[in-house]
Amino acid sequence: MREIVAFIGIGSNLRDPAGQCRDATRRIGAVPAIRLLRCSSLYRTEPVGFRDQAWFVNAVAEIRTGLRPRKLLDSLKEIEREMGRTEGPLWGPRVIDLDLLLYGQEVVTEEGLVVPHPELHRRRFVLEPLCELASYVIHPAFGISARGLRDRLTDPGFVERCAAGETGE
Repeated sequence: MREIVAFIGIGSNLRDPAGQCRDATRRIGAVPAIRLLRCSSLYRTEPVGFRDQAWFVNAVAEIRTGLRPRKLLDSLKEIEREMGRTEGPLWGPRVIDLDLLLYGQEVVTEEGLVVPHPELHRRRFVLEPLCELASYVIHPAFGISARGLRDRLTDPGFVERCAAGETGE
């Protein structure tokens, strides 16, 4: 089975967001066809879009998997359901949010699945933790490194690495 390195965005702003992110990371690594390689630090981030809500805690996980993109996304959605995620307003509060950011150098456009994530290059809360792990990774649609994308950002959103032991709340 051919394995691919992929990057997963992780975020929460409800019910102990830092704990939810750590739990999600553990659950991702427990999926039989996924090997968790490493996870970024946790970052405290300003909400995007709907601003009248608690700030988020975000991270990025680097994995190796034999799952195809759709199956990987299905596994992430199952973890979200198990953790109590329910549908809510776009950019609204959530107990956990897991996004497939990059899947090797593949570009995928299917109903309900776009990889690279269509907002990846616009979001500081994604690019900061991604750069911590793999600033050199190339966005397959743009041919620009994660660091290059971050350096070109116009997103004014506040993002800071959480200190050790800090919950981000």
